[in-house]
Amino acid sequence: MAKREPRMIPLGYGKFVRADRVYALVPLEGGERQDGRRTYVHVDGLSEPVVASRSERAILADVERALAEAAGLPQRKRPAGAAGQESLL
Repeated sequence: MAKREPRMIPLGYGKFVRADRVYALVPLEGGERQDGRRTYVHVDGLSEPVVASRSERAILADVERALAEAAGLPQRKRPAGAAGQESLL
């Protein structure tokens, strides 16, 4: 499979960034975390971090998936009983 440009990932609030431009995620704590604000996303080429309404874990999972996809790596399969999640059936 040929390599291609990494796709855009959603940050919430209608904001998107290229997966390969994200270099740091900082979760917001306490008083900073209001009005849907969850994470500061540091993006290469921007002097200020972008405020995201998604958690750092969700953004990181999307970045990882997008970079693996761009590199042509096969998708990782999640185990049936993912850690921290109980089966509903």
